[in-house]
Amino acid sequence: MKRLFFVLIAMLTLCAWQAAAQTTNVPDAEQAAIKQTALDYVEGWYEGNAERMERAVHPELAKRIVHTNPEGRSRLDQMGAMTLVQGARRGGGKEIPKEKQQRDVIILDVFENTASVKAVMSDWIDYMHMAKFNGRWVVVNVLWELKPKKK
Repeated sequence: MKRLFFVLIAMLTLCAWQAAAQTTNVPDAEQAAIKQTALDYVEGWYEGNAERMERAVHPELAKRIVHTNPEGRSRLDQMGAMTLVQGARRGGGKEIPKEKQQRDVIILDVFENTASVKAVMSDWIDYMHMAKFNGRWVVVNVLWELKPKKK
């Protein structure tokens, strides 16, 4: 029993070490470029800055959310790059007061020319897949979820 316990602890330690190591081998400049892309996306929305949003996303971006109705039936809604850019151009998240604008960016993983990033915003969380495309990082896919309304 003790042996099983120690094996389990060793495996968990190894898994935690592997998870931590996934961004430690990435040069600081690459991590900064990935974070800047995420911030161009997030802050472009808050500022209503279509140029920043357009710079952050690949033209073939797919942003998706699962909506589930009260009967438990789900549907997948999607928007593309142009929808996001036009939304930013119309003002995006400018109505959200500065003090309530959340813009937490967490790089979850980087491997070669791909990255997974979590962006926590005021009303939702985006899980982004990024790619280094023609020498710069861009958001290619987003799966997002609305935060529960505060009571």
